[in-house]
Amino acid sequence: MMKYKGYIGMVEYDDEAHIFHGEVVNTRDVITFEGESVQEIEQAFHGSVDDYIDWCREDGVEPEKPYSGTFTVRISPELHSRVAIAAKKAHISINKLVEHALAKETALVG
Repeated sequence: MMKYKGYIGMVEYDDEAHIFHGEVVNTRDVITFEGESVQEIEQAFHGSVDDYIDWCREDGVEPEKPYSGTFTVRISPELHSRVAIAAKKAHISINKLVEHALAKETALVG
């Protein structure tokens, strides 16, 4: 995983082509890059992010910000009720309960 200007790039190695290729994973816009060495892939990542930001500026478009911290989740009314009750019992908001649950779940994965 690579980070630059708030963007996160994930890199894979193609052993048949002998090249690294990567993609920015925290935006819906497609930003890709490739290189033959660690130094090249880092430079390509930075260049691709910079090019994306420049392209947006030239077109008068706001670059997509990596994750705002807000998203909508659709769940069943029954689960919504259970979540609300659990949050009430814990004396916290539903948002805080969901944040704790997601942090715990992603700690197991990451």
